Amino acid sequence: MEIPLSVESSPSSPCSENNRSFQMAFKIRSSKFRHIYGSIPKKDLCYENIKITRNTHDSNFCAVNPKFLAVVTETGGGGSFLCIPLRSSGRVDPKTPHVCGHAGVVLDIKFNPFNDNIIASSSEDCTVKVWSIPEDGLKTNLSEWIVDLHGHKRRVGYIEWHPTAENILLSAGFDYKCVLWNVEQAEPVNVISCHDNTVFSMSWNQDGSLFSTSCKDKKLRVIDPRMARVAAESPVQDNLGSRAWKSVFLGDTGRVFTSFHSRFCDREIAVWDLKNMSAPMRTEGIDNSSSILLPYYDQDTKIMYLAGKGDSNIRYFEIDDESPYTHYLNSFITSDPQRGLGVMPKRGCNTERCEVMRFYKLHASKNLIEPLSMIVPRKSSVFHEDIYPPTASQIPSLSADEWISGQTRGQILMSMLDGHVTNSPKVSSAKAVQNKDSSLSQAPTITTYKAVNRPRPEGSVSTQPYAGETTANTNHRNIPASLRNIKQLSTNEEFVSIKDEPQSNGIPLEPPSPSGQSTVKKVWSPASPKSPATNGFAGGDSDSYTRHQNAAFSPGFFQAYLIKRDHQMSTSRGCHRNTQCNQNGHLRKAYFKQLEEISSLKEQISLKDKRIRQLEEEISVLKLPIAREINVQDQSEC
Repeated sequence: MEIPLSVESSPSSPCSENNRSFQMAFKIRSSKFRHIYGSIPKKDLCYENIKITRNTHDSNFCAVNPKFLAVVTETGGGGSFLCIPLRSSGRVDPKTPHVCGHAGVVLDIKFNPFNDNIIASSSEDCTVKVWSIPEDGLKTNLSEWIVDLHGHKRRVGYIEWHPTAENILLSAGFDYKCVLWNVEQAEPVNVISCHDNTVFSMSWNQDGSLFSTSCKDKKLRVIDPRMARVAAESPVQDNLGSRAWKSVFLGDTGRVFTSFHSRFCDREIAVWDLKNMSAPMRTEGIDNSSSILLPYYDQDTKIMYLAGKGDSNIRYFEIDDESPYTHYLNSFITSDPQRGLGVMPKRGCNTERCEVMRFYKLHASKNLIEPLSMIVPRKSSVFHEDIYPPTASQIPSLSADEWISGQTRGQILMSMLDGHVTNSPKVSSAKAVQNKDSSLSQAPTITTYKAVNRPRPEGSVSTQPYAGETTANTNHRNIPASLRNIKQLSTNEEFVSIKDEPQSNGIPLEPPSPSGQSTVKKVWSPASPKSPATNGFAGGDSDSYTRHQNAAFSPGFFQAYLIKRDHQMSTSRGCHRNTQCNQNGHLRKAYFKQLEEISSLKEQISLKDKRIRQLEEEISVLKLPIAREINVQDQSEC
């Protein structure tokens, strides 16, 4: 709509031309969401007396769905979070049961988008745990998790559920790795180790075929999770400061939104196009505050909400497909600063109030959680289809195995009016998940076990020690625990031979084996047909492989060899002492890095052996009732 002008002039006059140019330059953009405003509820609808965590981590510390509200709380020793029914507003009892099973502080929590009773949590104890909340809430402290995922070597800062596939979870740790988990099997699918520094954020696109990450190395990456490869990557952004910055996918538009601090400490936002990641499509300054901007995108209304930790306001922008791509709408200002925000899924919003978004504000200075409703002003309370398009439902589009096999399918949408399904997305095939050798690009090991809560027949549990296990440690197999905590995983490599390595001035670059023969380093793949678990190693079984590696690569043997070699190098090259010392340092690092890898691989062998034995035990348990039925039938026939 153009602004009307009252200047009268002839069409051919210079004043007329100026008026036309003025009209073209100044236009008012029409928008249904221009007048969105925030609404604070009454005190009895807030949640009081909750000791919100004081951790300085840049996550939300809050998760919410139409059934439950979960918030990370301040505890002494270990980590816990509170999960209460959404209807239990008012003053919360200090003795309310908590979810307490982590050995470290909880850093992030997320509800399963397809099951309101399932919630995942990540912690400083390097684990990710999945919990099941009873339908009527917790009556006692919950310490029994249903899945325990071990794989990160440092604390796990962020987790994200897959938007379309069921039981797929993505985690990012401070070990610079992202791990893709199949929660249903309690196994990792892939390990993404393309980052050179700390990962600050993760965000899935709408169909879950890609996810974006922002990293401390000042690069924006778009990653294919099934191939564990970078699909698009921005160059190093020199205008970024040293603070954490965030990225979020803009639905299915092929664009990514970022919020960051510039090197001059100004807060800015940018929009990137995946087809050209050399520079952002648009960059816009916000202010010069020091807090981190957290973006929250509503893909139904295409509105981006920006809230800073420690700020007392929420800005919102409308995202457009045409330049300038972002349009500032308004700000909702309150009197108290916020520590984080929980976002209610769209299916939990109140359509009678024309509520398009609901935040749960964690107060930074009070033990208070306050619902904030973003409302579009309308005169009637009837259902408005123009502001409530079909939204994501609780029906998963794919199972975990279907998605891992390479299938991609959009979200199944539902109507906000009556909840019926409005679409049937087509299934498309992604690129091949497996390489030509039928192995994943980075095949991880099994790190946790599923619960076996069935009664075991007598004699079905072997009392023989596994590889790398003593007889005194076999009793834990008789305990039907929900999960077994296993060591960290490492990525897979090919068989590498170091038999014929070059030498430097008569000094071998690799230490000889104790028997005097050249050693061959074997790094096996779980998918390889010659893995120790299938007796492919020369020696007959995994025990002989372990004894061979213990003899050839023991720490004492490496230490003795390094001392002897340092002495030879110092006496033979006195004139180049400094150069040799530098080379010696690099070689020492390489040797001990190989030693760590071999130690991790020996653990993998033991874990594989345990997994095989456990599967055999499960098969025997399943066969037992079938055998009984056959016996009963035979007796009846006789």
